[in-house]
Amino acid sequence: MTHPNNPDLLNTVLQLLTTQGTSSLAEGLRLLLNEAMRQERSAVLQAQPYERSEERLGHANGFKPKSLATRVGQIDLRVPQVRNGVDFYPSALEKGVRSEQALLLAMAEMYVQGVSTRKVSKIVEELCGHQVSSTQVSACAAKLDVELQLWRERPLGAFSYLVVDARYEKVRHGGILVDCATLIAMGIGPDGKRTILGVSVALSEAEAHWRTFLTSLVERGLHAVKFIVSDAHPGLAAARRAVFPSVPWQRCQFHLQQNAQAHVPRLDLRSVVAADIRSIFNCSDLESAQARLKERVAFYSKPAPKLAEWMEQNLPEGFIVYGLPEAHRRRLRTSNAIERVNQELKRRTRVASLFPNEASLLRLVTALLCEISNEWATSKVYLNMNLTDPPQT
Repeated sequence: MTHPNNPDLLNTVLQLLTTQGTSSLAEGLRLLLNEAMRQERSAVLQAQPYERSEERLGHANGFKPKSLATRVGQIDLRVPQVRNGVDFYPSALEKGVRSEQALLLAMAEMYVQGVSTRKVSKIVEELCGHQVSSTQVSACAAKLDVELQLWRERPLGAFSYLVVDARYEKVRHGGILVDCATLIAMGIGPDGKRTILGVSVALSEAEAHWRTFLTSLVERGLHAVKFIVSDAHPGLAAARRAVFPSVPWQRCQFHLQQNAQAHVPRLDLRSVVAADIRSIFNCSDLESAQARLKERVAFYSKPAPKLAEWMEQNLPEGFIVYGLPEAHRRRLRTSNAIERVNQELKRRTRVASLFPNEASLLRLVTALLCEISNEWATSKVYLNMNLTDPPQT
């Protein structure tokens, strides 16, 4: 067996793949992970094993065995240990572990509870590398749930902008499949960076669910909210007015354009109406947008009176963004920032297809959102919060 210090490690892995094909993937991954962890330990300690150095921060302390379930099967690793008070855990094992566990648990629960299809059963075995028992699933779920709950309930602070949205997943409830609503809140803080503030799962978008969700954000310390962006979700309007009664609300312009199509009387008018609404929202100031809306309402009053009435009543809800600094409007006139999060959630959750219960859905979504929020924390600034453009009235 090749020792991790062997300089020809990569050649060894390539030889394995060449001679044994995909059946050697687990062994190749084991060798590479062991070497990556060993090198990372040396970097943290700022010294190689047995090296004398004034810059050394601590000392190696052998290895600890660890079995890891991966997409290519179970592998047995040698996790490097340190002493002298140095804080170290290999990034290769830490990164993405929450979402990986949650994804496996979501499908493992279906497999264990007997509600999975042949396809899901195959995916579980491919991802886990082995079958799992209900006892193993319960123990892992309990440990992971504690960690994720702490993240969902962490203290918040001041966030000027609040973007909220909802999406649906199939969940088994009472022996039948139902659509389960997932509410998500994103905030933009004084540093101009985005943060996932919270997530909640329930069987509907009723006002009670929205109000409980928004109230929980305030109870965790959310304050100084100056602007809210969302679509016109059922139940949200009343809940928003109750929890944030004086905060201006911007209805997502993208969804307004989509909603308008339901009131277009002829197919040949759809592209024309969409272009007209875009021209209204693309106006440089509030006065121009109001004038353009008035003109288009008059234009459609005869060929499409219901559309004209809908536009007059609803499109002004997309004008609230004109009260913000001009440089902030493009990113806050829609809920697209959180829609992209939803696209990532959809990509990651479609593997599970359906969830055995609400807890399984909440576990996976929380883990994914936690990772996304952590990535945002180390990324570049989303908005420059030092702008002072005078608001338009």
